[in-house]
Amino acid sequence: MSNAEANLAAAREAGVRGFVVPGTKLEDAPQAVAIARQHDDVWAAVGFHPHDAKDCDDAAFAEIARLAREPRVVAIGECGLDYHYMYSPRETQIAVFERHIALAKELGKPIIVHNRESTADMEEVLSRSGVPGILHSYTETLDVAKRLVGLGYYISFSGIVTFKSAESLREAARGLPPDRVLIETDTPYLAPVPYRGRDNEPAYVIKVAELLGKLWGMSLEEVAAQTTANFQSVFSVRLPR
Repeated sequence: MSNAEANLAAAREAGVRGFVVPGTKLEDAPQAVAIARQHDDVWAAVGFHPHDAKDCDDAAFAEIARLAREPRVVAIGECGLDYHYMYSPRETQIAVFERHIALAKELGKPIIVHNRESTADMEEVLSRSGVPGILHSYTETLDVAKRLVGLGYYISFSGIVTFKSAESLREAARGLPPDRVLIETDTPYLAPVPYRGRDNEPAYVIKVAELLGKLWGMSLEEVAAQTTANFQSVFSVRLPR
């Protein structure tokens, strides 16, 4: 059994009911689509991570646009801005980000947004984007999150929110309306407490859900029901029964 198959099986056993597998460059986008085709509870997203924006020429983006039209592709991304490593020039990142947004608008699909140390530019681009989407693996403040929710975005929390050092992020999560929140892995990174140091996997999102339940005064079942409803809403999908 491949890692993907094993991870999906373990997650289902833990109670996880729906998955979106994002491609982050041209090489892995077809793999994400292939996995989604094989499972009725898995969908895909395709796009260029900002690290790889420098590789997003016309031919590469044309292939992403072709894959984006696949029935199992429900979002465009992961795309966005990352000014931490600057593997791609700032101007290139912004141009490629806007190109993804235009594709999402054309197809009527949400975007999955990566943001690291680029919040001002990210907000400026999204403020005029006209497309809904998800801020993935959110790490910014409650004020930024509220502004993004006001623009129609969902805020997605990864294992970071469980880290001892992430009290300000927990404050952000506590202050958000539960109907605008998603949970995620960012596999293989950012495994939540108590799994830090291991490769992350979808079964571990239960720990993120448990943490959110404590912040919101909700049971795990209530958090699961709410985030499942949010998942179906933002991606315009219905989970199999």
